[in-house]
Amino acid sequence: MDTPMFCYQCEQTAQGKGCTQVGVCGKSSEVAMMQDLLIYQLEGISYYANSLLKAGEKISQDIHWFVIDACFATLTNVNFDPTRFYAFLKDAQKIKSELKARAGKVPGPAPLAAVYTLPENEAQIMADSKTINIRPYAQEKIDIQSLKDTLLFGLKGMAAYAHHAWVLGYHDDAVSHHFYKVLGAMVDDSLGAEELVGMVMEFGQVNLACMALLDKANTETYGNPQPTPALITRKKGPFIIVSGHDLHDLAQLLEQTEGKGIHIYTHGEMLPAHGYPGLKKYTHLVGNFGGAWQNQQKEFDKLPGAVLMTTNCLMEPKASYRDRIFTSGVVGWADIGHIEADRSGKKDFTPLINKALELGGWTEDEPEKSILVGFGHEATLSHAGEIIEAVKTGQIRHFFLVGGCDGAKMGRNYYTEFAEKTPKDTVILTLACGKYRFNKREFGTVAGLPRLLDIGQCNDAYSAIQIAVALSKAFNCTVNDLPLTLVLSWYEQKAVCILLTLLSLGIKNIYIGPSLPAFLSPNILQFLVEKFNLTPISTAEKDLATILK
Repeated sequence: MDTPMFCYQCEQTAQGKGCTQVGVCGKSSEVAMMQDLLIYQLEGISYYANSLLKAGEKISQDIHWFVIDACFATLTNVNFDPTRFYAFLKDAQKIKSELKARAGKVPGPAPLAAVYTLPENEAQIMADSKTINIRPYAQEKIDIQSLKDTLLFGLKGMAAYAHHAWVLGYHDDAVSHHFYKVLGAMVDDSLGAEELVGMVMEFGQVNLACMALLDKANTETYGNPQPTPALITRKKGPFIIVSGHDLHDLAQLLEQTEGKGIHIYTHGEMLPAHGYPGLKKYTHLVGNFGGAWQNQQKEFDKLPGAVLMTTNCLMEPKASYRDRIFTSGVVGWADIGHIEADRSGKKDFTPLINKALELGGWTEDEPEKSILVGFGHEATLSHAGEIIEAVKTGQIRHFFLVGGCDGAKMGRNYYTEFAEKTPKDTVILTLACGKYRFNKREFGTVAGLPRLLDIGQCNDAYSAIQIAVALSKAFNCTVNDLPLTLVLSWYEQKAVCILLTLLSLGIKNIYIGPSLPAFLSPNILQFLVEKFNLTPISTAEKDLATILK
């Protein structure tokens, strides 16, 4: 009997339960089932990889890279192209066969994912994808399935961060090996709830190490972010809009467009790029265009410029701009321009550049308006003395971290209202695309500092953690004792891995919304509420009153 599509990995999943016909994100049932089959293949690869690692054998960096990118390709709003998944699946079979031959006979019965052989015929591959079920415990052991899905979705989020670090030449075998551990756990029937909870906490710590690695990659490559005004209005002339998260892609594009009379604008999660010295040195990186990812179909409609999607956040391109949007790396949509890296990692953006020149761009300048970005951990903590004194003297009463993913689902106006209602003697830290709900509003200053401090991308949750830890040391208390509250919005799997990291650090009293993950079973949700006081958002006014009482 065929297994229908089922996906509940994102916050906007159908009816808050799961997509079964087509993804709310736009992915077809065909792609959804191929993604599950790819995860199944990775589970098989991990079975043999774990055996080899246990025996002291090494796994090649090429295989690590493949597993990371294959996981990343299944993350929400990354790749919608069936052709690319056929290629992933076939490469996975080659790797699995290679590792199986190296591992020899592994003690005990092998899971079905390990012995499964992918057909060569693509029609048969598609037929097989309809029969594979990567959630076998969904009903009979709902808590086990919930914990395994939490781990898997967190791993998909970490794959994005590991990818971004890797393209800059930074990787860590401990992080890479953990992919095999988590994927292997998916097909280990012996694991109970207590062991899986331990694995969830362990994963949170590994993801912290991965985010630290990416922070190191970004700052050693491009310098520590500095407070910088980013233009949010248009300039006359040809332009390219760069969306997603990949600073390496942006840097290569800036190099290739220098002196060509093309303006480069960031979009969505690329906004923090304006704070990095190694990127803002390019004078044709002129500003930021638009808002968060879910507005792109409206913002890109009939745009007189070209667009580059560097990582996730892609939505189905409308016909009006299908010929002027390009994808890169693991991102993909069938029949639109794609720019792949050569063996050295270099990408040739000539088609994108030519399209921008052909389109001509905007015909006049807009009156200039800017917003301030670039408050990473180094920039913020350079004011630690002032911040500590302001808290001690009562000038700053409380800190709020208001950020996370944005999305189109109802209920996200809460974050706008919350930020607007925060008292004038409080500071708002923000990160990820959730900040677009309020980052163009005026919040003024407190104790000589901006009340709104933009820390950066979603992965810059690492910066927020470093800021909190530094302040807790200064005040000789725990992070939970600080006048700090985390108010988070989530949409996809990077938010999941960040939440697991925060929980693994013992951080409590987190407010989360706009709705709770469908993959959390009632018992697992109750465990998180009781152990960490994880709190669903209610209303901005009520939650603020509770926090500040």
